[in-house]
Amino acid sequence: MLLQLLNTQYFSETETSANCTPMKQPEKSRTNEIGRSIYAYVTPVILLVGILGNSLSLTVFLSRNMRNLSASSYLAALSISDMLVLILYVTVEWLKRGLVYLIPNTNLQFLDKDGACQTLLYIAYVLRFFSSWLVTAFTIERYIGVCHPLYRRYICSLPGSRRIIFGIMIASSIIVIYKPVLSGVYLSHDGIHYCTGSKDHDFLSFILDSIFALLITLVPFVIISVLNVLIMRKLCLRKSQFRVFGRKHVNRRENRPITSQSISDESLIKLEFTLILFTISFCYIACNGPYFIVWFRNFLHSKHLSTHLQYSNYGVEYWQGILYITKTIFYMNYCINFFLYSITGKHFRREVKSLLTCEHKKTSFRYSQSTSKTCSWV
Repeated sequence: MLLQLLNTQYFSETETSANCTPMKQPEKSRTNEIGRSIYAYVTPVILLVGILGNSLSLTVFLSRNMRNLSASSYLAALSISDMLVLILYVTVEWLKRGLVYLIPNTNLQFLDKDGACQTLLYIAYVLRFFSSWLVTAFTIERYIGVCHPLYRRYICSLPGSRRIIFGIMIASSIIVIYKPVLSGVYLSHDGIHYCTGSKDHDFLSFILDSIFALLITLVPFVIISVLNVLIMRKLCLRKSQFRVFGRKHVNRRENRPITSQSISDESLIKLEFTLILFTISFCYIACNGPYFIVWFRNFLHSKHLSTHLQYSNYGVEYWQGILYITKTIFYMNYCINFFLYSITGKHFRREVKSLLTCEHKKTSFRYSQSTSKTCSWV
């Protein structure tokens, strides 16, 4: 993660290693070549699949049957955010590092001009933070709906979800305001302009980027993991209560005169919703984790923590290749949600089918929180 800072370190390391012949150079060059090839050829596929998938997901969540649910607000916002990340971040990065690899004489210097540099960095950081915490807020809402049903009327509602989404957007815009302030355009050793953190505030920028990386990876992962465990514990406890005391007793205790069929339907919906949350959170960490680890490895071998020459000379090209591979995996996080919804959400599949076959025009049924008594449809 935070490729701009890594590029600065790599430029510095390449200059230093020019006077030395690294060991096993052919092997390192091959890894770099493989990594860049994977990045250059796979990223356009990710862009195409991601934009189409997120567009279809957005259409489903804004459909007549789905748009009145609080969960649809979160997932629609996530689809929009992922699409914008693909267009304004992934596309720009691929043009600068993938297209120029495929077509070496391509001139894209306009992307590394003052103004455009800071604006694109700011938007990319805002959207990545926003996407990460949308998933976190989505999990928190689900936790409240399952474990604290008395409070869900305040949180698990359409107006409540919209307020939370708006709040996350404002917080994202404020938290990453440092990025354009501490960024600029510099000239590399081979005469190429590149957009990266300010060299006058190199260490400060690195520390803030490190905090940003933790806020969009480790912190959400901990919150999501803990809440998912508590949700599963609560669902298992309810299942055992049904078995021991019977459904009628549980209904009387919760003051909810619900039929057996409605209880069964509600349990299935909650189970599907929990499954989709587990899947989204697991895939988010699986896609972000390798990139974050490689970034952290380069941090440990950077000039901020070590002044030994061998750390600057060893494996520069090799780790650049690894970085390209993990970055490609990282991009997949923004294109796979449609498939996750389709695999884990029966109601989502039903809506996609009706949308593609135009059956949605013939049905008047709508999923609603008032009928299911739940926070979400999945």
